[in-house]
Amino acid sequence: MNTAVKKVVIAGGGTAGWMAAAALTKLMGKHIEVVLVESDEIGTVGVGEATIPTLHIFHRLLGLKEQDIMAATNATFKLGINFENWHDKGKDYLHSFGFLGKDCWACGFQHFWLKGKQQGLVSEIGDYCTEHLAARQGRFAVLPNQDYNHAYHMDASLYAKYLRKMAEGNGLTRIEGKIADVLQHDSNGYIKALQLDNGQLIEGDLFIDCTGFKALLIEGTLNTGFDDWSHYLPCDSAIAVQTKSVNAPLAYTRSIARESGWQWRIPLQSRTGNGFVFCSKYMTDDEAIDTLMANIEGEPLNKPRVIKFKTGSRRQHWNKNCVAVGLSAGFLEPLESTSIHLIQRSIVRLMQLFPSQGIDITDINEFNQQTKLEVDNIRDFIILHYKVTDREDSRFWRYCKNMPIPASLQHRIDMFSQSGKVYKYGNELFGESSWIQVMMGQGIMPKEYHPIVDMMEDDELANFLNNIKSTAKRKVDTLPPHFDFINHYCKANID
Repeated sequence: MNTAVKKVVIAGGGTAGWMAAAALTKLMGKHIEVVLVESDEIGTVGVGEATIPTLHIFHRLLGLKEQDIMAATNATFKLGINFENWHDKGKDYLHSFGFLGKDCWACGFQHFWLKGKQQGLVSEIGDYCTEHLAARQGRFAVLPNQDYNHAYHMDASLYAKYLRKMAEGNGLTRIEGKIADVLQHDSNGYIKALQLDNGQLIEGDLFIDCTGFKALLIEGTLNTGFDDWSHYLPCDSAIAVQTKSVNAPLAYTRSIARESGWQWRIPLQSRTGNGFVFCSKYMTDDEAIDTLMANIEGEPLNKPRVIKFKTGSRRQHWNKNCVAVGLSAGFLEPLESTSIHLIQRSIVRLMQLFPSQGIDITDINEFNQQTKLEVDNIRDFIILHYKVTDREDSRFWRYCKNMPIPASLQHRIDMFSQSGKVYKYGNELFGESSWIQVMMGQGIMPKEYHPIVDMMEDDELANFLNNIKSTAKRKVDTLPPHFDFINHYCKANID
């Protein structure tokens, strides 16, 4: 398709649609026309309320101010995720943002910590990370020249509303209506237009599919194909309910493993988002609802609703003149809050490879190759939480512990188990500190540490470790309570 791309049509709203609309109109709106088609009658999934620090990149690109976004979306700060009962019942660990200790040219901090552990010189590894310590102590502030190693808990529907106002202010055309049909060019099968139920035709050069699990364009029309990962990630259902806040919000997400899945608890300024992700093979919807409702705090604000999904990924996220963004591209369950990140990455990657002079197969292939590497990395990281466990108390956990896993993940586990080594490759999302915290948290303790650590004398090692730990503690001691800072910095301005 050699036609210059002058008109982009976004099918669907929600978080994915409005993130795409805001970015394209802000950064490319002078050169292209952007149209978004959505129906007020079609609801959005809208349960994803936790993010990761990469969202700062997207906000900087759009020139958005942190305080404004947080106040508009009822947001709190997030410094990590606390995993409860994942390694075993009664055992918890925190996967925090930020970096563990200090590395050297030959090896990571974990090797110094491992030798210190052998000699009885260390406390838990999170004590050597400012964000980890701050999360546990409920302290936080945004300081001048601070690394942006924090994320947010926020209301996803309010976030979409905020971005919609921005996009429409930058010239976006929103068309209300249900998509009844998707028309294709006879010559090459490219999408020609969306036909609405009132007969209106919305033509375009490039289409972005944000139609959620239905994937009306990328799958319903183009039959792109789907790689099913439910044998790795067996949960296929989720229940969501909101409750009134009863305590000051924590600075981290809670992920609480249950008999046949896990529960999330996400604190916003004025309410709490709750949910339960489970496998219908081992638990009915009614049993899951009962489990969730028996383990919430505060008065429910809505009736629990059940959402069905299948974990996996489209075989191509860009096919012909259609790019799938969000749930239409696939779904990796919300365990590590990666959904909004993948939306953001797809949008930015599309703009980097934008086919202004016409759609070229080399751009499509590059987009899909980069996307596959990133999604596969996230998939492996999430599988790790299920696979490496001592839990055998239910059929669900026995399946997870014994299930086959990708060779790429097995390699990482084997390498860390033996030598404590872990690496981040290319543009992978999760860095070494994340892999270390989750592998140790799930019970893997390396047999060896890097020999370069032995170049340090024992007293030198002790001073090195103590200095890092005391520095982190001093920083955290200067921070105000998390909710006090929120009320000063970004108090919600919603009704």
